[in-house]
Amino acid sequence: MEREIDCKLIIRQLITRDFSEIEERKREANKYWDKIAKPLYGLGYLEDAVATLVSINPKITLKKRCCMVFCADNGIVAQGISQTGSEVTAVVAQNILHGRASINHFAKVANAEVIPVDVGMLTEVEEMRCLKARRGTRDFSQMEAMTEDELCNCIEAGILLVKEYKESGYEIIATGEMGIGNTTTSSAVTAALLQVPAKNVTGKGAGLSKEGITHKAKIIEEAIAFHHLNPEEPWEILKKVGGFDLAAMVGVYLGGAFFEVPIVIDGFISSAAALLATRLCEPCKYTMVASHQSGEPAAQMILEELKLNPIIQCRLSLGEGTGAVAVMPLLEMALSEYRSMPTFTDIQIEEYKPL
Repeated sequence: MEREIDCKLIIRQLITRDFSEIEERKREANKYWDKIAKPLYGLGYLEDAVATLVSINPKITLKKRCCMVFCADNGIVAQGISQTGSEVTAVVAQNILHGRASINHFAKVANAEVIPVDVGMLTEVEEMRCLKARRGTRDFSQMEAMTEDELCNCIEAGILLVKEYKESGYEIIATGEMGIGNTTTSSAVTAALLQVPAKNVTGKGAGLSKEGITHKAKIIEEAIAFHHLNPEEPWEILKKVGGFDLAAMVGVYLGGAFFEVPIVIDGFISSAAALLATRLCEPCKYTMVASHQSGEPAAQMILEELKLNPIIQCRLSLGEGTGAVAVMPLLEMALSEYRSMPTFTDIQIEEYKPL
């Protein structure tokens, strides 16, 4: 069946697109912050985040916002890398759908809509939107996690969701995920992309013991060698050891750049997908905002590689998009100040100068 879009074509188009106008708007926005009547850089990383938002959409209001939570299962669970089994994915996904999960409580306060999407769960949750090509990835310690077609379908689902929700008036999208075993896929992807030992990027996930973490890192290290992963081949890394949730989020980042919608990165898993997206297509960086630095070991490494500063430091490691949604009210506050505060000229005070 012919697909609605071609993710590889979109990547090629993005790589050749001229983003100089967005770059210039961001420079001007950062200059304007210095004219506002407040201490220089007083809002810290929020200033750069707002500059990113207005560079993408100068009229942005942030009034209509959402968090897309991609739910998927991972075959690597068969290797005992998690405290719980894959059946938990569907249970939590159902809670998200019915407003009972952590992300729902965060989103209610942050005035953001939660959009759970099944992109690869082993079972279906009634009434949940289903865009999956397969029920769970394969066990990447034994074979490639997904086929080429499955990967393309998943990435394209993420791209099309950005298009759909932009057309429905949403101005900013947060990325979230749910899937037992996805800290293992994310650690494998990160170790392969950054060429670091698996033990350096492998954490406890949802609650492993020290022995469990050691076992998890060993499985990842062996899989990287088994698949002969090359950091110069991010597509192959995602296909061989990634997850459907990661692939869908890569699609969201590509869609954000293509349709010029700001995308808020959540924690470790979301940032691993962001790293993949920028390795596949560097212009994705223009529409990314980092929300927080996860408590997982690789979180800081990835954000440094992306050259993004996390707005909050809470050592969150919950996932679901909770951190990304948590920063939305802060972004709205900072945007209000950017738009409404008087300048030094307005109040007839000499501008502060960097010293």
